[in-house]
Amino acid sequence: MDITLYLKAILLGIVEGLTEFLPISSTGHLIIAGDWLEFNTGKEASFEIFIQLGAILSVCWFYRGRLLALLREVGRSPPANTFALNLGIAFLPAATVGFFAHGHIKKHLFTPEVVAWALIGGGLAILLIERWVKAPRTLEATTVTPQQAFGIGCAQVLALIPGVSRSGATIMGGMLSGLDRRAATEFSFFLAIPMMFAATCYDLAKSWRSLALEDLGVFAVGFLTAFISALLTIRFLLHFVSRHSFAWFAWYRILFGSALLWYYAR
Repeated sequence: MDITLYLKAILLGIVEGLTEFLPISSTGHLIIAGDWLEFNTGKEASFEIFIQLGAILSVCWFYRGRLLALLREVGRSPPANTFALNLGIAFLPAATVGFFAHGHIKKHLFTPEVVAWALIGGGLAILLIERWVKAPRTLEATTVTPQQAFGIGCAQVLALIPGVSRSGATIMGGMLSGLDRRAATEFSFFLAIPMMFAATCYDLAKSWRSLALEDLGVFAVGFLTAFISALLTIRFLLHFVSRHSFAWFAWYRILFGSALLWYYAR
């Protein structure tokens, strides 16, 4: 058993869990962390699928009561029907673009330099949105309108660029659409479930033949650490946004992105 490989799997699982739901880009951080850790197993893509699945399931577990209630009420309750419809509306733009452009994006944009510039640009965008956004008119994720859902969905398309951040794009898109910070954050969490499941299933369908039984231990460790760290991150973020703006994350993105540009330009 290669202990070093397991330690790398733990670190990457933690990186995934900590960054998936913060507006700082999990994909970008995984590209950088994988590069620095020299995680070159030949099955990096499959490993990332499994740790992403751990992060997805943490949202399902955190909101298990509300998700079960939603499943029971869909088809019978107008509010549940509307919320499910709005999640579908927000899901479609990025799902459509991602389906057709996935290969091109993976081939040309998954580089540390693209991540660095996207981190900086996203950080500046967060600062501007926090400064200019008007008083929110929607205080609950379940009362989002179809127009707001579509706006959030269009913002999510930007997150196909590594370094932009899916959660950052959807939360900022929600705030621009009139949601308050907590409502935008919760809607982003719920939207992550179909979006990330779809992306995970798509990637898994393409790479499952490369999986082998000997990979199970490393993949399981990464999955578990991603699940636990993501669960803690969700709790932290909901508490944080009730009291603070996203400016802290914006400055982190700008500083980290600038440091990456310096590092890779040497």
